[in-house]
Amino acid sequence: MRFYGFAVAVGVITLGACAGGEKKPADTTHVAVDTSSTTTTTGATTTTPTTGGAVAMAPITGATKTVNMVGDAKGYRFDPAEVTIKQGDGIKFVVVTGGPHNVAFDPATVPADVKAQLDANMGTDKMSELSSNMKMNPGESVTVSFGNIKPGQYPFHCVPHLALNMKGVITVQ
Repeated sequence: MRFYGFAVAVGVITLGACAGGEKKPADTTHVAVDTSSTTTTTGATTTTPTTGGAVAMAPITGATKTVNMVGDAKGYRFDPAEVTIKQGDGIKFVVVTGGPHNVAFDPATVPADVKAQLDANMGTDKMSELSSNMKMNPGESVTVSFGNIKPGQYPFHCVPHLALNMKGVITVQ
């Protein structure tokens, strides 16, 4: 019986030592410094749009058009797949059926001088650069601003359904 008592005591001491102590919360204050000007911004959510520093999301200043994300017996598609908008407009991509869906731009097809702004304009609901998070349920949506995006064509696709040809093109005038 003494052996079991000793074994239990050693086990408790070992677990207590392995459990560690109380962790202090991490410092969540971030400081973004814009090296191309004298602007310094404190906080995690605001930066100044510049060519040398982080880029802030540009607001939608025009109309917002809706593009449906559909998966049904006819296939997987964006409806409409070709959209023409003006600089400053927005596009709201809405799941209708057949999720999960997302909206992604191929970094190789986006001009280098537009990439950072378009990525910022996708907001914070992203899984990676130029790619929104997955939306699972009908009615869920992703809205992308085309504020500060230069005229041109911007091909987009749904990552899980790219092999099924779920893609489209946005033309910014």
